[in-house]
Amino acid sequence: MNAELLSRIAETIYWTGRYVERADDTARLIDVYVHRMLGETSAGSDAACRALFGILGVPVEDGNELDIDVVLFRLVFEAASPSAIAGSMLGARAGARGIREVISSEMWECLNVTAHGLPGQKRAAERLGPHVYLRYIRERSSLFFGLADSTMSHDDAWRFLVLGRSLERADMTARLLLARMSAPDDLGWPVLLRACGAHESFIRTHGWAAEPDKVAEFLLLDRLFPRSVVHALATAEESLAALNPGATRAGVDDPARRPVGRLRNRLEYADPKQLTGQLPELLSTLQETCVQASEAIARRYFQYQTPVAWERDGLPWAGDCASSTPPRSGTRARCLPRSTRRG
Repeated sequence: MNAELLSRIAETIYWTGRYVERADDTARLIDVYVHRMLGETSAGSDAACRALFGILGVPVEDGNELDIDVVLFRLVFEAASPSAIAGSMLGARAGARGIREVISSEMWECLNVTAHGLPGQKRAAERLGPHVYLRYIRERSSLFFGLADSTMSHDDAWRFLVLGRSLERADMTARLLLARMSAPDDLGWPVLLRACGAHESFIRTHGWAAEPDKVAEFLLLDRLFPRSVVHALATAEESLAALNPGATRAGVDDPARRPVGRLRNRLEYADPKQLTGQLPELLSTLQETCVQASEAIARRYFQYQTPVAWERDGLPWAGDCASSTPPRSGTRARCLPRSTRRG
């Protein structure tokens, strides 16, 4: 990694990529899932809502009855939760504010405008339905990553952004496929394809018949579809290889690249005819790989004393903890822990 890129900046931009991708993926999933709930009487039940929480790994209390309103609040509108769409976008904006010298002004403006537009989009969703809000998130997320590719130098900072996006994308696809396997009545194959943004591309490749083995093959193994697992892992591996150009001649000494490359190689050379039987073990391995890679990346690149948060008069300042400069005079720094994990 370029020595000029501070670990704090690298971590912030990595999680900015993950948060924006998480908001995009969650919006795609909830858009098709809630549409199905509203169209089918039995689909809006407590069990169906709990299945959606389970896909996203968000814990819920057993004693509370869940409905669509609870789903929308907890997974879409809740600003304090990094697992909710609003919380993810606000977290991405808070991080981007502290690294404005690294990202382009267009990227910052995109996240800033998006964050300020969330209350208005929520009011519109209350009148017209949640699709308005979820479509806004998808469009703004696509705009952000498009601006990153076209206005940002493809250096180490850009690679960390792409790395975070790729790992989050692979993890979400694994969650969706596992949910389809464990509860086939709750998540049909066409719903799964739409949730992954893959429905039109799948039709052009395999036709209208959404056969289970073909859907799994497309989402896992297709090299040309940018949201497939093998494409996401290949992109993550390319970023890790570029961040560590001085690799050894024998083997791979990068503990983050090793599990990603091993699984990517397995998927690229997998036999599609045997994929259905290997799917449970393969998805479990995929989730473990994402966790291992994320932890290894943190150990290798994000090791610094502690994140800096600002306080005033002995109390934490409710501002941007990623900022390297105090918000106003009379404010001093104090080290406070922070969490970046899902949920």
